[in-house]
Amino acid sequence: TGLLPQAQSESQTAVERPASGGADGNATPRAKAAAAKAAAGKTAPPAMAAARCGDCGVVDSIRAVEVPGQSTAVGAVAGGVVGGLLGNQVGGGRGRTAMTVVGAGAGAYAGNEIEKNINKSVSYEIRVRMEDNTYRTIRAAQPVFDVGQHVKVRNGQLVSAG
Repeated sequence: TGLLPQAQSESQTAVERPASGGADGNATPRAKAAAAKAAAGKTAPPAMAAARCGDCGVVDSIRAVEVPGQSTAVGAVAGGVVGGLLGNQVGGGRGRTAMTVVGAGAGAYAGNEIEKNINKSVSYEIRVRMEDNTYRTIRAAQPVFDVGQHVKVRNGQLVSAG
């Protein structure tokens, strides 16, 4: 196949054999040049193609993504109670009852949104340009690598290429 240095298409004896130019056994200058050229071609092993790493790439970009928090009933209930108490302070008679209901609804909504805002988190989308010029996006809690750094993608996570 030509990949191993010993496995060559011509035998070594053809290179080592001197070319005879005449009856006295001396080679002609043209024959000497051809033998030197053939010998030079045999000393250099065939160039092997560089092996590609299917999991290797370079960090192309890092983007922070805000993930909204999950809400539990605690924020809504607490907000509803506070809103109901504040609504009960406004108006009188039936107006007071209406304001208590409106205050409780508004307080529940506000409490729910506040709880989501408190529980939000940030994750990072790391875009990697692979050696085959495709892109992979990896999500991580913290960016460990910088843009331009060589990495490998293993089991959906980035590891150092070195």
